[in-house]
Amino acid sequence: MSALFPVRLEAARATRRGKTLVGPIDLELAGQGTTVVIGPNGAGKTTFLSLLHGTARLGGGRIRWNCPTEEARHHQCFVFQQPVMLRRTVLQNLTFPLRMRGMARGPAEDKARTWAARVGLGGMLTRQAPVLSGGERQKLALARAMITEPQLMFLDEPCASLDGRAMREIEEILQEARAGGMRLILSTHDMGQARRLADEVLFLLHGKLHEHGRTPEFFTSPETPQARAFLQGDIVE
Repeated sequence: MSALFPVRLEAARATRRGKTLVGPIDLELAGQGTTVVIGPNGAGKTTFLSLLHGTARLGGGRIRWNCPTEEARHHQCFVFQQPVMLRRTVLQNLTFPLRMRGMARGPAEDKARTWAARVGLGGMLTRQAPVLSGGERQKLALARAMITEPQLMFLDEPCASLDGRAMREIEEILQEARAGGMRLILSTHDMGQARRLADEVLFLLHGKLHEHGRTPEFFTSPETPQARAFLQGDIVE
């Protein structure tokens, strides 16, 4: 179990220009497994992830990690829906976070080669990252995030716009990370993906947490009419 957890949100709110985007939310998350955040467009999923990660402004309430906040930030990473690629080779993209943390070039490149092979990019080390396919860029983004061995990884729609084969490959990487003890918190619009990956589900609507439950119970018997309507494919306002 990660030393970062449990993490507790106490009336936590994300604000921008005086407007509340998410919250207030009261929630406790434990230190194992995969949490999947779902909800319609505009529900606040990305902002919620950013609030936990510390890149969205906490406009009220508290977020309490099981360790000092700066330590918690040091042991987590964030993978965006549209991965940001450095205009460098695959190898250089992977060595960058290691070099930033003070690792010597030789060991950094050795570790980068290992991680490239783990995500299926071992034959692309000299290729420029911006010219990779969407699935290849997402695999590179995952490897670059995990290469520093974080305890917690946030992912915002990690398989958006990917085809079925690329989605399967990304999910296999995530399942392997979870099996290795990494805590995952991710958002998705794909209910099939949520069923496959989630140990627990958070359902957001209008920036509020409407439901929080274990995956089997949530999908078979959601407690709120809004969640039931969402799972049925209805428009939820």
